[in-house]
Amino acid sequence: MTVEEKVVNKLIGKGYHIAFAESCTGGLCCGRLVDVANASQVLDVSFVTYANEAKVDLLGVDADTIERYGVVSEQMAAQMCRGAADKAGCQVGVGITGIAGPSGGTAKKPVGMVCFGFYIDGRVVTKTCQFGNIGRNEVRARSVEFVFNSLNDLLEK
Repeated sequence: MTVEEKVVNKLIGKGYHIAFAESCTGGLCCGRLVDVANASQVLDVSFVTYANEAKVDLLGVDADTIERYGVVSEQMAAQMCRGAADKAGCQVGVGITGIAGPSGGTAKKPVGMVCFGFYIDGRVVTKTCQFGNIGRNEVRARSVEFVFNSLNDLLEK
Protein backbone atom coordinates (compact mmCIF):
# COMPACT_ATOMS: atom_id res chain seq x y z
CA MET A 1 0.00 0.00 0.00
CA THR A 2 1.38 3.44 -0.93
CA VAL A 3 1.71 6.20 1.63
CA GLU A 4 -1.00 8.14 -0.22
CA GLU A 5 -3.38 5.18 0.14
CA LYS A 6 -2.55 4.98 3.84
CA VAL A 7 -3.34 8.69 4.25
CA VAL A 8 -6.66 8.39 2.42
CA ASN A 9 -7.60 5.36 4.51
CA LYS A 10 -6.68 7.14 7.75
CA LEU A 11 -8.72 10.20 6.73
CA ILE A 12 -11.70 7.99 5.89
CA GLY A 13 -11.33 6.10 9.16
CA LYS A 14 -11.39 9.33 11.16
CA GLY A 15 -14.18 10.88 9.10
CA TYR A 16 -11.88 13.77 8.13
CA HIS A 17 -11.75 15.89 5.00
CA ILE A 18 -8.55 17.52 3.73
CA ALA A 19 -7.69 20.67 1.78
CA PHE A 20 -4.30 21.71 0.45
CA ALA A 21 -2.95 25.25 0.10
CA GLU A 22 -0.11 24.80 -2.36
CA SER A 23 2.34 27.35 -3.63
CA CYS A 24 5.63 25.90 -4.92
CA THR A 25 4.10 22.45 -5.47
CA GLY A 26 1.41 23.92 -7.73
CA GLY A 27 -1.25 21.29 -7.06
CA LEU A 28 0.98 18.20 -7.06
CA CYS A 29 -0.14 17.16 -3.55
CA CYS A 30 -3.79 17.35 -4.47
CA GLY A 31 -3.06 15.44 -7.67
CA ARG A 32 -1.31 12.65 -5.77
CA LEU A 33 -4.24 12.36 -3.38
CA VAL A 34 -6.70 12.17 -6.28
CA ASP A 35 -4.65 9.32 -7.77
CA VAL A 36 -5.97 7.18 -4.90
CA ALA A 37 -9.32 5.41 -5.16
CA ASN A 38 -11.90 6.84 -2.74
CA ALA A 39 -10.16 10.23 -2.58
CA SER A 40 -13.58 11.76 -3.24
CA GLN A 41 -14.57 10.69 0.28
CA VAL A 42 -11.95 13.02 1.82
CA LEU A 43 -11.42 15.87 -0.68
CA ASP A 44 -13.91 18.54 -1.67
CA VAL A 45 -11.67 21.50 -2.59
CA SER A 46 -8.04 22.59 -2.60
CA PHE A 47 -6.14 25.77 -3.41
CA VAL A 48 -3.15 26.61 -5.57
CA THR A 49 -2.15 30.04 -4.28
CA TYR A 50 1.03 30.93 -6.09
CA ALA A 51 0.69 34.70 -5.83
CA ASN A 52 0.82 36.50 -2.50
CA GLU A 53 -2.49 38.19 -3.29
CA ALA A 54 -4.13 34.78 -3.74
CA LYS A 55 -2.87 33.70 -0.33
CA VAL A 56 -4.45 36.77 1.22
CA ASP A 57 -7.69 36.74 -0.81
CA LEU A 58 -8.44 33.00 -0.93
CA LEU A 59 -6.88 31.70 2.29
CA GLY A 60 -7.26 34.74 4.50
CA VAL A 61 -3.58 34.92 5.44
CA ASP A 62 -2.44 38.15 7.04
CA ALA A 63 -0.54 40.44 4.66
CA ASP A 64 1.48 41.59 7.69
CA THR A 65 2.82 38.05 8.06
CA ILE A 66 4.21 38.24 4.53
CA GLU A 67 5.77 41.60 5.33
CA ARG A 68 7.23 40.51 8.67
CA TYR A 69 8.38 36.93 8.00
CA GLY A 70 8.27 36.56 4.23
CA VAL A 71 6.10 34.33 2.10
CA VAL A 72 8.50 31.42 2.63
CA SER A 73 8.25 30.95 6.39
CA GLU A 74 6.72 28.61 8.90
CA GLN A 75 4.42 31.44 9.98
CA MET A 76 3.05 31.65 6.43
CA ALA A 77 2.73 27.86 6.13
CA ALA A 78 0.77 27.82 9.41
CA GLN A 79 -1.65 30.45 8.16
CA MET A 80 -2.00 28.69 4.80
CA CYS A 81 -2.90 25.32 6.32
CA ARG A 82 -5.37 26.83 8.76
CA GLY A 83 -6.84 29.05 6.03
CA ALA A 84 -7.32 26.10 3.67
CA ALA A 85 -9.05 24.05 6.36
CA ASP A 86 -11.24 26.97 7.44
CA LYS A 87 -12.27 27.97 3.90
CA ALA A 88 -12.98 24.36 2.91
CA GLY A 89 -14.65 23.40 6.17
CA CYS A 90 -12.16 20.58 6.73
CA GLN A 91 -10.52 18.96 9.73
CA VAL A 92 -7.16 18.75 7.93
CA GLY A 93 -5.30 21.47 6.04
CA VAL A 94 -1.83 21.44 4.51
CA GLY A 95 0.14 24.57 3.57
CA ILE A 96 3.25 24.44 1.39
CA THR A 97 5.42 27.42 0.48
CA GLY A 98 9.00 27.40 -0.70
CA ILE A 99 11.71 28.23 -3.20
CA ALA A 100 11.93 25.49 -5.80
CA GLY A 101 14.46 27.39 -7.93
CA PRO A 102 16.44 27.68 -9.98
CA SER A 103 16.43 31.31 -8.81
CA GLY A 104 14.82 33.26 -6.00
CA GLY A 105 16.98 32.06 -3.14
CA THR A 106 18.90 34.20 -0.66
CA ALA A 107 21.54 33.45 1.97
CA LYS A 108 18.81 33.14 4.65
CA LYS A 109 16.30 31.40 2.40
CA PRO A 110 18.19 29.37 -0.18
CA VAL A 111 16.83 27.54 -3.18
CA GLY A 112 15.38 24.26 -1.96
CA MET A 113 13.96 25.65 1.29
CA VAL A 114 10.32 24.64 1.74
CA CYS A 115 8.06 25.38 4.72
CA PHE A 116 5.11 23.17 5.60
CA GLY A 117 2.08 23.66 7.80
CA PHE A 118 -0.21 20.86 8.94
CA TYR A 119 -3.55 21.67 10.57
CA ILE A 120 -5.19 18.59 12.05
CA ASP A 121 -8.39 18.93 14.04
CA GLY A 122 -7.45 22.25 15.64
CA ARG A 123 -3.71 21.66 16.04
CA VAL A 124 -1.00 23.23 13.84
CA VAL A 125 2.44 21.73 13.28
CA THR A 126 5.04 23.47 11.11
CA LYS A 127 8.26 22.15 9.62
CA THR A 128 10.98 23.41 7.31
CA CYS A 129 13.04 21.28 4.96
CA GLN A 130 16.24 22.27 3.19
CA PHE A 131 16.27 20.06 0.11
CA GLY A 132 19.14 21.97 -1.48
CA ASN A 133 19.57 23.22 -5.02
CA ILE A 134 18.69 19.85 -6.56
CA GLY A 135 16.54 21.14 -9.41
CA ARG A 136 13.07 22.65 -9.44
CA ASN A 137 11.12 19.48 -10.16
CA GLU A 138 13.08 17.42 -7.62
CA VAL A 139 12.42 20.00 -4.87
CA ARG A 140 8.73 19.83 -5.72
CA ALA A 141 8.71 16.00 -5.80
CA ARG A 142 10.48 15.74 -2.45
CA SER A 143 8.06 18.26 -0.98
CA VAL A 144 5.11 16.08 -1.99
CA GLU A 145 6.79 13.00 -0.51
CA PHE A 146 7.44 14.91 2.72
CA VAL A 147 3.80 16.01 2.90
CA PHE A 148 2.39 12.49 2.59
CA ASN A 149 4.92 10.93 4.95
CA SER A 150 4.21 13.67 7.50
CA LEU A 151 0.44 13.27 7.14
CA ASN A 152 0.79 9.52 7.57
CA ASP A 153 2.66 10.07 10.84
CA LEU A 154 0.53 12.95 12.14
CA LEU A 155 -2.75 11.13 11.50
CA GLU A 156 -1.55 8.31 13.79
CA LYS A 157 -1.77 10.63 16.78
